[in-house]
Amino acid sequence: MNNALSVDIEDWFQVGAFETTISRDDWSRLEHRVERNSDAVLALFARTGVKATFFTLGWVAERYPALIRRIVEQGHEVASHGWDHIRVFTMTAEQFRADIDRTRKTLEDAGGQAVTGYRAPSFSIDKRTPWAHPILAEQGYAYSSSVAPLRHDHYGWPEAPRFAFRPVADSPLIELPVTTAEIGARRLALGGGFFRVLPYALTRWAIGRVFAGEQRPAIFYFHPWDMDPGQPRVADAPLRSKLRHYTNLAAMEGKLERLIGEFPWGRTDAVAAAEAKRAA
Repeated sequence: MNNALSVDIEDWFQVGAFETTISRDDWSRLEHRVERNSDAVLALFARTGVKATFFTLGWVAERYPALIRRIVEQGHEVASHGWDHIRVFTMTAEQFRADIDRTRKTLEDAGGQAVTGYRAPSFSIDKRTPWAHPILAEQGYAYSSSVAPLRHDHYGWPEAPRFAFRPVADSPLIELPVTTAEIGARRLALGGGFFRVLPYALTRWAIGRVFAGEQRPAIFYFHPWDMDPGQPRVADAPLRSKLRHYTNLAAMEGKLERLIGEFPWGRTDAVAAAEAKRAA
């Protein structure tokens, strides 16, 4: 059994923390760092000998198709992260259908590899989007990793199962919620900013508990900008957003390399296939 290692490919200015501070109209004029940061992730994976899944924005793939080809050529999976990081619960069903269709075509054209996985921006499939999983099933996706079974000020579906489940009756679609740790009455996600900010020992303990204790694969994620201490600072962003976004950026690569060495990791599509058999 492997854990799922995944990267959400988006640039530093496309994150949910800055969505009310940075206008989408300004994206093209800002410094783009997503390609160099993603190449740094690829170098880390090559150095540590792991394969992973890159959930990628269509917006990025349209501008950097050579990056998508490099990801595929190095044996990693390319999956969809939607077009431009719009949260699913802010869309209509038809807008969502158009968004994932456009993204999939762009990713497949760039990488020459079938796209069978999807992750909603900011884990934004929840009880407000009862149509989202059926549309993914209708479009033939094998899996989604779009649910955060916790409470958070930006997202969350605390009533959702903690581990893989079938969200649509009579469909093979499998949902892989991001792995969470239960600490007292609180539940925390293990990846992204949580991993970067919290002590390493907490993540190691939580993944070990899930992997060895509960005999389930961990679904772990981070972003290329998590490893980029040189990224521009957004001075007028809310203090909470700045603390979440900028804390421990310089330490992230070392923490990741250590985590990769401590547990077995693989692509999300392989983990989804194994979990689908378990759920059969």
